[in-house]
Amino acid sequence: MAIKPLEDRILVEPIENETKTASGIYLPESAKEKPVRGKVVATGPGKRLENGKRAEMSVKVGATVVYGKYAGSEVELKGKKLLIIKESELLGVLEG
Repeated sequence: MAIKPLEDRILVEPIENETKTASGIYLPESAKEKPVRGKVVATGPGKRLENGKRAEMSVKVGATVVYGKYAGSEVELKGKKLLIIKESELLGVLEG
């Protein structure tokens, strides 16, 4: 089973934050923040424009993106937690 995003939605696999600080202290589950970075797993075909054509997606599969803390909808597939996010909810693409 696979998920294929529709329209201008993007399927993102969150990248978990470090569980250990730079000084070597391990963080308990309650102190961890929700991830705000992730890897693009799949993209939809793009938003349909008024002229009937589709707008090209600005992110590609494999890109690392930054999104808001509460953006998107969580889904679980084969034991993995994924997010479906609208392209407009993305804050940026990490390069390098």
